[in-house]
Amino acid sequence: MTQNPPSLRPDLAPVVRLPDAARPGQPRIGMVSLGCPKALVDSERILTRLRAEGYGISPDYAGADAVIVNTCGFLDSAKAESLDAIGEALKENGKVIVTGCLGAEPDYIREHHPNILAVTGPHQYEQVLDAVHVAVPPSPDPFVDLLPASGVSLTPRHYSYLKISEGCNHKCKFCIIPDMRGRLVSRPAHAVLREAERLVESGVKELLVISQDTSAYGLDRKYDVNPWKDGEVRSHITDLSREMGKLGAWVRLHYVYPYPSVRELIPLMADPESGLLPYLDIPFQHAHPDVLKRMARPAAGAKTLDEIAAWRAQCPDITLRSTFIVGYPGETEAEFQTLLDWMAEAQLDRVGCFQYENVAGARSNALADHVPGEVKQDRWDRFMEKAQAISEAKLLAKVGTRMDVIIDEIDEDAATCRTKSDAPEIDGNLFIDEGFEHLSVGDIVSVTVDEAGEYDLWGVLDR
Repeated sequence: MTQNPPSLRPDLAPVVRLPDAARPGQPRIGMVSLGCPKALVDSERILTRLRAEGYGISPDYAGADAVIVNTCGFLDSAKAESLDAIGEALKENGKVIVTGCLGAEPDYIREHHPNILAVTGPHQYEQVLDAVHVAVPPSPDPFVDLLPASGVSLTPRHYSYLKISEGCNHKCKFCIIPDMRGRLVSRPAHAVLREAERLVESGVKELLVISQDTSAYGLDRKYDVNPWKDGEVRSHITDLSREMGKLGAWVRLHYVYPYPSVRELIPLMADPESGLLPYLDIPFQHAHPDVLKRMARPAAGAKTLDEIAAWRAQCPDITLRSTFIVGYPGETEAEFQTLLDWMAEAQLDRVGCFQYENVAGARSNALADHVPGEVKQDRWDRFMEKAQAISEAKLLAKVGTRMDVIIDEIDEDAATCRTKSDAPEIDGNLFIDEGFEHLSVGDIVSVTVDEAGEYDLWGVLDR
């Protein structure tokens, strides 16, 4: 049994769980997947294609004929982590294919690791497959290499990430994602819904909707109308959420910008029959208007506290999670204090925080008045102290309430669960430490909360 660490980075995907079944003589490929859930979905698509071509998936370096490293390039620290992972794969295996966000900088990668077999950029699935074919020719057996309809999943069977678009139209000065992944490209609504339906049919109990900008879904398609079942559905996040909610699984939205259109989602979240969880993951990043202006954030002019109050008036049970950056270039003590005051009023349920760091290619690098490291650390400590106090008070208020939870893991000590307020790996847990022996991973059960900590809850099964 583990407890939620308070410094858990909210930008990282869950731990990859690779299948290890392979027939004798089957060529096998290993996968190291770094970065966010969007990259994890890319890894799943690559492995699904490889499985369909007759490749096995190896959970370790020694059993792999080649290794794919899906990299992250969002922060300089993430780039360093990706380079380390490539180096480890080269040392342990020798045959390494690099893809992902850092793959957009092939010269940079080859400067550090000249012996890699190939480099491809983000979501370049065909190029990855071509590189695998060259390194390890396929040897399919049509009688045994049958791919499950659900494809290859790197997450537990009961939940799955569902990517609805790629790229981003914003130009935030600290971010290079648009340079690496391009402008917004939304998938057609009926294609997303077909994938969601297949996932639910294969046993998925929770769909985690992801993209770089979920609120903007369909904007590039001019919200076109698509055929779906006996009717039609627009490529719009409200329509998409409504239809996904009918599939019988929990639906959780991530990376939602606070546009006015978000208001249309709140009535769905307030309806317990809709399937859309009362949960919004909104990257506010800061609260002071001058800092937001220096960031070139799209929400710089939004009256976010008024929006939050309106959301809670319509849906009192809504959970709000967000991420923030402290120590952004030019951030003064007064601007940081505004952020703390905003936090005290906003009372967000789940919060992550980063200390600003330069990223190669980001426009924020050229801004004046970079904040010293010791000041950034002090502000991070003070911010997290405030966030922790808010979290502790909010969880304490849940003691004595009943709620549904989904079971993620069971060991000899307890069943580790999540409430509707908690996304996998980035939020808290609820633990059942008595009478859990008959439960199974993926079950959704009713509990009464009897204890609360800073980030986690404990509960007893309702009888």
